[in-house]
Amino acid sequence: MLGAVQLGLLAACVVLFVPMGMAGWHLSRNKVLFFSGALFITLAVGVHLTPYFPSVSDFVTSVSSSSVNVVVDDRDLCVSLLHDIVWEVRPRRVFDFELNNNNNNSVNYDKSWSWKRSGSVESCEFQRLKRHDVSVLLNGSWVVVAGDSQARIFTLSLLSLVLDSEGMESVKGSLFKRHSDYHTVVDEIGMKLDFMWAPYVTNLTSLVAGFKRNRVYPDLLVMGSGLWHMLHFTNASDYGFSLGVLRSSVNSLLPVSSEFGNDEADVAVSASVRSPSPHLFWLGMPTLVNSMLNTNEKREKMTDLMWGEYEREVQGSGMLRQFGGPLQLVDIGSLSWTCGIKCTDDGMHYDGVVYEAGVQIMLNALLIESHQRL
Repeated sequence: MLGAVQLGLLAACVVLFVPMGMAGWHLSRNKVLFFSGALFITLAVGVHLTPYFPSVSDFVTSVSSSSVNVVVDDRDLCVSLLHDIVWEVRPRRVFDFELNNNNNNSVNYDKSWSWKRSGSVESCEFQRLKRHDVSVLLNGSWVVVAGDSQARIFTLSLLSLVLDSEGMESVKGSLFKRHSDYHTVVDEIGMKLDFMWAPYVTNLTSLVAGFKRNRVYPDLLVMGSGLWHMLHFTNASDYGFSLGVLRSSVNSLLPVSSEFGNDEADVAVSASVRSPSPHLFWLGMPTLVNSMLNTNEKREKMTDLMWGEYEREVQGSGMLRQFGGPLQLVDIGSLSWTCGIKCTDDGMHYDGVVYEAGVQIMLNALLIESHQRL
């Protein structure tokens, strides 16, 4: 290797200094042209010598790869910080004591939220997206939100970012029909939205199976279920088993990888007919305030202990991306907990601002996943 380096240096000297000497002789009256030629020849020699110095090549390669790793690490870090939110809950100037005595006290408080002001969070540049931004992000998309009443309120918060006040008035009457689906198209941006009433995990599994059977997949799929199962079955292990079945079904929506099959031809065919996999989100259960629940049955069955068991089943099911699963969590549980009891009237359904925060978290996660900035 040493001989090769010496030979390369000798060749470089010949290539560099002989033309420079000739150029200096003939171009001494044109200093700009002389030094331009010298610079060009020097750069050319440097390029040819680089392979003879492994340390230089390794340095260039390491800088390139480390920059990619930094981008990936920053993206993962920002996703983990999406729920770092602080709340400000203050009594309204006009306080209705009659409502407060009836325990419907959330209307007497103004709530606002923001991301924490820390170096890590601020470096992620999270944004509270406005109507124009959301319209650009979801333009031409098919959005499906499936679940119970929590998912219904989440849908309302999402629609409030793409519809005007007149459009929202018409939505409220149709969206909140008891135990029903809801479908709409926002013509201005070509967005189709479907809310699917799916109070049990088995309903969600059937929905996902339908996508696979029809080979038609939404661009954005948000799912969440658990409260109905807790109330009517009160069996955390059974709930966990259902989540495992759902996880297997959801995995079928993801891009095909050769590690899951031995027949490369089948993999190629499946990949060729499959649409791009949807962005997948899991809508976490809210924090329950047992003393505020509005029926004896709910207070008896939906205890803090039972809520904790159901949460552990979600974490242990392999559903969530933070535990190696396919779905990104929108943690309504943590958002409702930090907002507090002044943000709910019945200990289960929270004020719209909580779900608004959840929608903004989801939208920022979409921006991070797609490497966009609005």
